[in-house]
Amino acid sequence: MMKKILFIDRDGTLIQENPPTYQIDSIDKIRFYPKVIFFLSKIVQELNYDLVMITNQDGLGTDQFPDKIFWPIHNHILNILKTEGIHFTSVHIDRTFPEEKSPNRKPGIGMLINYLKSDCYNIPKSFVIGDRLTDVLLAKNLGCQSIWIKNNHHYQNLTKEEKDYYSSIEERDLKKTILLKTDSWKEIYEYLSSITTKKFIHQRTTLETNVKITISIYGKGKSHIQTGLGFFDHLLQQIAFHSSIDLNIQTKGDLYVDDHHTIEDIGITLGESFYQALENKIGIERYGFYSLPMDESLSTIALDLGGRSQLIWKVKFFREKIGNISTEMFFHFFQSFSLSAKCNLHIHAIGKNDHHKIESIFKCFGRAMKMAIQKNFSTKIPSTKGIL
Repeated sequence: MMKKILFIDRDGTLIQENPPTYQIDSIDKIRFYPKVIFFLSKIVQELNYDLVMITNQDGLGTDQFPDKIFWPIHNHILNILKTEGIHFTSVHIDRTFPEEKSPNRKPGIGMLINYLKSDCYNIPKSFVIGDRLTDVLLAKNLGCQSIWIKNNHHYQNLTKEEKDYYSSIEERDLKKTILLKTDSWKEIYEYLSSITTKKFIHQRTTLETNVKITISIYGKGKSHIQTGLGFFDHLLQQIAFHSSIDLNIQTKGDLYVDDHHTIEDIGITLGESFYQALENKIGIERYGFYSLPMDESLSTIALDLGGRSQLIWKVKFFREKIGNISTEMFFHFFQSFSLSAKCNLHIHAIGKNDHHKIESIFKCFGRAMKMAIQKNFSTKIPSTKGIL
C-alpha cells in the first residue's frame, strides 16, 4: 500500500515564529503552536501518514546563525515531540538565503526529489502543512495538497519573499492546491480524519433478509440503524457510541416469522463488515477487555481479534423476551458476529434485571472493541506469527 506523507514546516507551524529575526536561537524562544502536540499525536495514532519535516533556516552554518546554536534547540524540539510518539521519518533543512534562489529552498523541491521518484508514496494524496505561502507553493510544485495554517491569511500579512512569489502565480492555482485554511491544529486533525476514515459498505441478501451495513472503524460513534426491532436498534447504537465506530445498518427481514433470521443475519453481516474494514490489522492493539456496571448488573468482556472464532457466553436471563427480542437471540447474535469477524469473545454478565444486563453487555462490547482497534505506533501485525 502506498504511503501518504505530511510534509510539515517547523517554524510557524510546529513552533511559533519569533519576529523580527525569525530565528529560534535560544531555548526560551521555543513556543509550541497551540494544541499541536495533542492533535499531531492523534494524527500519528489514528491516521496513516508518514511525517516529514522540511524547513528553511536562513544562513544556517554561517556567522549569522551558527550550527552550535541551532542544533541543540532543534534536537530539543524533536525530543519533546518524540515523548508524545511524534516521530519524523526524515528532516530536510535548507540553509540558504532567499536571494540565493536555491532549488532546495522552499518552494523548490530539490530536497524532496526522491519522494517523487519512489513508487512507495502517494504524493497526490499527501499534504504540505505550513504557515507560509512558500509552503503552499511547495505543495503545488510537488503535486500534492496544502493546508495553510496561519492566524491571518490576508495578502498584507505575507513576507516580501512570499509577495514576490504571489505576483507570479494564478489565484485559481492556489485555490486548487489549498484544501484548508485555518489557524487551528484541531481543525487540521478533524479535516484529515474526515478524508482519511474509510467507509466500507457490505450487503448480504438472502430469501429471508436484506442487510446493508456501512461502517467506518475510526469514526465519531455516529449511527443510523433501522432493523425493524426497536430495542435491537437501541442496543446496536450502544456499540457505535461506545466504540466510536460510525455504523449505518439498514435491514429488511421476515419479522412476520420471528426475530431469528433478522438478528442472525445482522450478526453475520456486521462481523463480515468489521473483518473487511480492519484490513491487515497492522498497528492495532488486537486485544480488548472491559468491565462495565449498570445499576445492579455487571458485564465483563474480553476479546481478541486474532483470526480465530470462539464465543464463551456466561449469561443467564430470567425472561423469555426483552422488548421485542427473544433473549436466546443475544447469544446467537454474538456467536454469529464472532464467526464472521474471526474473533474470540468472552462475555460474562451478572444481575437481576435482564434489561440492565443486556444493555451493559452491548455497551461493554463497544468499549472493549474500541480498545482492541486502537492504533499504536507499530508498523507490524500484532502477532509473532506475522499474520492474523
